[in-house]
Amino acid sequence: MEHINEELDFLKSFIKGIANHFGESCETVLLDVSNHEEYGSGLIVAIENGHITGRKVGDTGTNLGLEILRGTESSGDKHNYMTQTKDGKMLRSTTMYIRNSEGQPIGCICINLDITDLVMAENTIRQFTRTDDINTEVNEVFVNNVNDVLDMLITEAQEHVGKPVARMNKEEKMKGIHYLDKKGAFLIKKAGDTICSHFDISKYTLYNYLEKARDNGSD
Repeated sequence: MEHINEELDFLKSFIKGIANHFGESCETVLLDVSNHEEYGSGLIVAIENGHITGRKVGDTGTNLGLEILRGTESSGDKHNYMTQTKDGKMLRSTTMYIRNSEGQPIGCICINLDITDLVMAENTIRQFTRTDDINTEVNEVFVNNVNDVLDMLITEAQEHVGKPVARMNKEEKMKGIHYLDKKGAFLIKKAGDTICSHFDISKYTLYNYLEKARDNGSD
């Protein structure tokens, strides 16, 4: 029966390469499970970054190995699953079995990436970036020139009415001007000139519309 020792040097180099690639937060383990009858100590024949799970060469495998050797699980390979160490580390893991020519498992490679710090960082970031409780009714724009604020308010007023100025009737223009008044647009110096130009009305008409809009007190 083939034994994992036949390719041990390559497999040790393989798990070392993976561990070096992902850094000290990645534990890689090589187990010899060729002795199906005895699943005890001595299964781990090589391990990199064993501080992740606290294991070392000579220690045993996990419960997943028992399921494979017992025949409860047929394929056995499991990719990208979450697990947790006894001291609370959160791991993203992959387990892959090495089989002989008869399809029997003789070895196992495990990759355990400690993502505890990443999960904690993600949770912290989410507290500041979550949008489910964001107040979407506030529309604030940061500009360098007060005229840019006025331009933005005029655009909002047009969207509030729901049609371009060229298609607005008297009542709709009054509605747009009343919107601008509520938003404080007329506090901007010389705003009246810009608003008159945009709505294609005279100053007399502007103040007439504004007075009527304020008297009505509605949109």
